[in-house]
Amino acid sequence: MTRRPIKTRGAAWVQNIARVLTNKGITPNQISIASMGFAALACIAFCLPTTFWSLLLAALAIQLRLLCNLLDGIVAVEGGKSAPDGPFWNEAPDRLADTLILAGLGHAAGAPLIGIAASAAAITTAYLRELGRAEGMKADFSGPFAKPQRMAAATIAALVAAFLSLLAAHMIPVWLTIAVWVILLGTIATALFRSRRLIVWLNTRSH
Repeated sequence: MTRRPIKTRGAAWVQNIARVLTNKGITPNQISIASMGFAALACIAFCLPTTFWSLLLAALAIQLRLLCNLLDGIVAVEGGKSAPDGPFWNEAPDRLADTLILAGLGHAAGAPLIGIAASAAAITTAYLRELGRAEGMKADFSGPFAKPQRMAAATIAALVAAFLSLLAAHMIPVWLTIAVWVILLGTIATALFRSRRLIVWLNTRSH
């Protein structure tokens, strides 16, 4: 298994969008590059004053980034448009996208170092997965705060903060700080969880 198990992948609306993109000649690599653009948009939105619209934009951009992550694989595999350099464009943009979104969230919370730490932890989880694959282990997408959970938490954080901007704006930094801490700790737990699984697998393989 080299693809993240995602139930939405088989949804009719997702398959329809992928089919349109394939027919339009859009390549998986272009979709992966677009995911970085949406991540950058989320980061910019988080760096703007925390208004209802900027926070709503951040949440939308995060989800569009995830949609790109879903579509690039479908277009590559089901659409038969995989390219020799596809593995690079499948992984490298994700690392930058995680960094942009989580660093942006940390900035909005007034805790930029925590956002950067969460970014580093996210990169570590991906590194451990790819290290395992390099050693012959199946891609490990396990853990309590893998990418879908991190991005879901960041989206919820932005949406709740958007409504707080209408009701209790002074609570936005507190709420976002809690959110970025939860993401950081959850991602560290994921890295530790994957580390343990990888070590156990390597030791088992040696026997």
